[in-house]
Amino acid sequence: MSTRDLYTSGRQDLTWQVPATGAARFSWEYDEGRERLLNLYQKGKDKQWDGARRIDWDLEVDPLDPLGTPDEAMSIYGTRYWDRMSAAERGELRKHYTSWQFSQFLHGEQGAMVCAARIVESVPDLDAKFYSATQTMDEARHAEIYGRFLHEKIGMLYPINDNLQALLGDTLRDSRWDMPYLGMQVLIEGLALAAFGMIRDTTDKPLPKQILAYVMQDEARHVAFGRMALRDYYKQLTDAELREREEFVIEGCYLMRDRLRGVEVLTNFGIPLKEAEECSERSEYLQLFRQLLFSRIVPCVKDIGLWGKRLQQAYVDMGVFEMGDSNLDQLMAQDEEIAEKLDAERFAAEEHERVAEVSEAIASGAADA
Repeated sequence: MSTRDLYTSGRQDLTWQVPATGAARFSWEYDEGRERLLNLYQKGKDKQWDGARRIDWDLEVDPLDPLGTPDEAMSIYGTRYWDRMSAAERGELRKHYTSWQFSQFLHGEQGAMVCAARIVESVPDLDAKFYSATQTMDEARHAEIYGRFLHEKIGMLYPINDNLQALLGDTLRDSRWDMPYLGMQVLIEGLALAAFGMIRDTTDKPLPKQILAYVMQDEARHVAFGRMALRDYYKQLTDAELREREEFVIEGCYLMRDRLRGVEVLTNFGIPLKEAEECSERSEYLQLFRQLLFSRIVPCVKDIGLWGKRLQQAYVDMGVFEMGDSNLDQLMAQDEEIAEKLDAERFAAEEHERVAEVSEAIASGAADA
């Protein structure tokens, strides 16, 4: 079945072309590199994994309750629209919301793959090119996994959200080599990490938990890469150049905040756009969700040296200024630990089952003898 047949919008255009700008940069310096970045590159090589093998795709998923989402998380919960729905219709709503969320994850991962490839092309330093090459492979794996989950387990896709597409376009059209870092590594990846983490930590469904935990283990390295590269580079910029990048961050954060409504889902259920937006704005769950989504972005922006008054005021207006003091390294370490713990639990159980099967076979053979 073609992906086109799975989109909620039947006229979805399956291609998008963004004109390339900027120079491809080569470096003939092969002997020197930043030790911490080369260490991250080594870790990127060591941590490669196969999504077809590491994830247990035999786990069943109920398309009408893929994440175990509580009623209160539905933006129309408590409204007349919710009250009129049957149990089957509410299940269908959960399916659409999960499809919408994971479709944006999928589109974002393809964007990350393209941006990582663009960084390989445009960044001047060879050590950064090395790491970006490993990230390109990581992002390809993530897109593969989210695509498989949507095709095989949900059976439905949503088109890319307009605001996400706008931010991707702005990131890719900019000729400055640091902008794919800033747009993708800091903003889009930071947002994705927070969204992944919230679902990972609240779902009781094993397959999406596995997917999100393993993807987040990779993404923790990607954000660390962006921080290293940009922190070094932004120390060299003038105040005017820093302000330009802060303006980009402000616009991008507002775009992403507005992206998170999911009103496309509600309009597909016949709810007028204005009412869908009002329901989303009033939802206490979505308000908390949208605020937590900046928990990875704000401390990263502050860490790389973008912290002017206008940017600080924007975060005050969004209600996320205090997150600038979050311990980003601790959050990333937790992402690593959760994935490793999940591996240990899964593969220990599988090993126990294999030992039991062998023991049973030995016992059966002895009885027959």
